[in-house]
Amino acid sequence: MTPQKPASLPIVLVDDEQTVLLSSKMVLASGGVKNVHTFDDSRKLMPYLETQEAAVVVLDLFMPYLPGTKLLPEIIKAYPETPVIVMTASQEVESAVHCMKEGAFDYLVKPVEENRFVSSVKRALELRALRQQVDTLKRYLITDHLENDEAFSRIVTVSRKMRTLFQYAEAVSDSGEPVLISGETGTGKELFAGAVHELSSRRGPLVTLNVAGLDDALFSDTLFGHKKGAFSGAESARDGLVAQAAGGTLFLDEIGDLKPASQVKLLRLLQEQEYHPLGSDVAKIADVRVVCATNRDLHARMTKGKFRSDLYFRLSVHQIEIPALRERREDIPVLLAHFAMEAGETMQRKVPNLPEELLTLLNNYYFPGNVRELRAMVYDVMARHPSGRMLSVKSFRKLIKTQQKSVQQQPVGEASPVQEGQFPTLKEAEQMHIREALRRSGGNQGTAATLLGISRPALNRRLANLKEAASK
Repeated sequence: MTPQKPASLPIVLVDDEQTVLLSSKMVLASGGVKNVHTFDDSRKLMPYLETQEAAVVVLDLFMPYLPGTKLLPEIIKAYPETPVIVMTASQEVESAVHCMKEGAFDYLVKPVEENRFVSSVKRALELRALRQQVDTLKRYLITDHLENDEAFSRIVTVSRKMRTLFQYAEAVSDSGEPVLISGETGTGKELFAGAVHELSSRRGPLVTLNVAGLDDALFSDTLFGHKKGAFSGAESARDGLVAQAAGGTLFLDEIGDLKPASQVKLLRLLQEQEYHPLGSDVAKIADVRVVCATNRDLHARMTKGKFRSDLYFRLSVHQIEIPALRERREDIPVLLAHFAMEAGETMQRKVPNLPEELLTLLNNYYFPGNVRELRAMVYDVMARHPSGRMLSVKSFRKLIKTQQKSVQQQPVGEASPVQEGQFPTLKEAEQMHIREALRRSGGNQGTAATLLGISRPALNRRLANLKEAASK
């Protein structure tokens, strides 16, 4: 049986005093923990746990019929993944030590301070989620398991790297902690954010905000909302995106561009799980899971003092780094076919064939715009050749040449042709470049010319010169 996600499981309170159960349930609800089940008869607990998982059990020690001192070891033995919090009037040190040795997560003495009680339960929930994540990751590593392939159906890939990310995203999707998704422009960060939200047990909406270019005032108003009269022009109260995303996920895109003052407010939201609408002195509970994305190196920005270190470490509890398309070239053929079919359906025309020469050309292209750039290329070429039976290699070459002129590329990880030792002459370097281009293109001179950034006649002249020089 597939284990239920911790966020969807109830907190179980066991106490023979109804007033304690009612007050504890109200305290947890005020702290944002609403899925609570109570028992005033301790004999009902174990039969309940046999049919229903619990996220956390809060247990009184001294009760009629079946005391907590006997229940605690039974719960720990039968359900070791479920944290147990002991909450009792006993202040004896020996009792506390005994319970902790038995495996209790925490020991609270009545009357418990409300913040301490809520904090203990939330920490226990985090531990429960972490244990399940570890178990899930172990299962994935052993079996290459993925329970919800459909959640990633919008991400077209055959890459093993991407499947590993799918498994990780599925494992952490329900933890409640922030997720930081990084990757170059056009790699599909928003699609991953959608998958994380879909896989979570949060039934609220996915609400998206691009924070790039927002000043602090606009960021605060957009995120937290305002009361009527909070500022000039605020003629009525308005909920912010945190309220709109209640019970769901708040996706903050381009988080690396967030202004310093706004970084402080986001950090407070994550730490306190509450916020103040503009013009209000009354705090509201933030029932949202935060997912962020960036194409910047946040760690580098942090070391330069442009991004708060405390916010960085708070956001990066779970990290998903999406590889660039050039790092998973096995996806190029399937993406090319997918976009050709998608464009064909959109333009209501027959899907053209894919020439082998085109695959060779694209496999040797750097793709600074990644998947988004490939999609734009396919749509552009198909729009220019509405009746073509094959995708035009010539049109792709033109698009690549245009991109190469506007962006000076230096492929990451490519070995330099200039090695230590003898320094090659310009003529020798030219010869090496031409030979390498021909090797990568499988001997296709048109593709090799595109890689070199010259015309095919120009390449033919250079090849003729090389042949002439070799014959002398």
